[in-house]
Amino acid sequence: MVIPLHDDVPLRHIRRPVATYALIVVNVAVWLLTEGVRSAETMQAAAIGFGVIPSVLFGVDHVAPELLSVPAPATLVTSLFLHAGFLHIAGNMLFLWVFGDNVEDAMGSLRFLAFYLVCGVCAALAHAYALPGSQQPLIGASGAVAGIVAAYVMLHPRVRLWALFLARIPLKLRAIYVIGFWILFQIGMAFYGGPSEVGWWAHVGGFLAGVVLTPILIQPGVRLFGREDGPDPA
Repeated sequence: MVIPLHDDVPLRHIRRPVATYALIVVNVAVWLLTEGVRSAETMQAAAIGFGVIPSVLFGVDHVAPELLSVPAPATLVTSLFLHAGFLHIAGNMLFLWVFGDNVEDAMGSLRFLAFYLVCGVCAALAHAYALPGSQQPLIGASGAVAGIVAAYVMLHPRVRLWALFLARIPLKLRAIYVIGFWILFQIGMAFYGGPSEVGWWAHVGGFLAGVVLTPILIQPGVRLFGREDGPDPA
């Protein structure tokens, strides 16, 4: 519905967002090793063995022993680095590219990396508790990215950024409007969207984790709600 494209927020505390770059590289590399250069069967097997399956996580079902897999709790992390197709990974990496550098700048690279992983784990748990009997694997960085989106809007709500509305109309809007619309859409789909292949509850859980963790993990001297931004950008 709303696709962010670019912002003009400068880095103030780090020279380069190395953790953001590293996460993008790892995600793309894993995608190329699974779906990008191999078969759909390989991707399905990877999703079952390394994705979060709520019924397996809660011990109701088990992954077939002939499939390569990790212990169910470990899938809360491994699932974050698998994606279901080009549009899936492209969307997540675009959000990470646009918003991740400024959140990393506010937290520092190591804290940002921990923040990313914890938001992703919380997102997967939110999905699992919302759909405890599901046998469908949850994969993707969307939950972790949702946490980054939450952090960004808490840090820079008044900044204007370019976005595509309805995936085709370019507009320059304040972050609070772009991200506010985005989260309302996620919540609406989680409650009223019905059965779906999209992990809407993971998005909501990751966003809430970001809201809670951001004030804890930002560096000393970094202030929330655009108080460092000066006058409202034109």
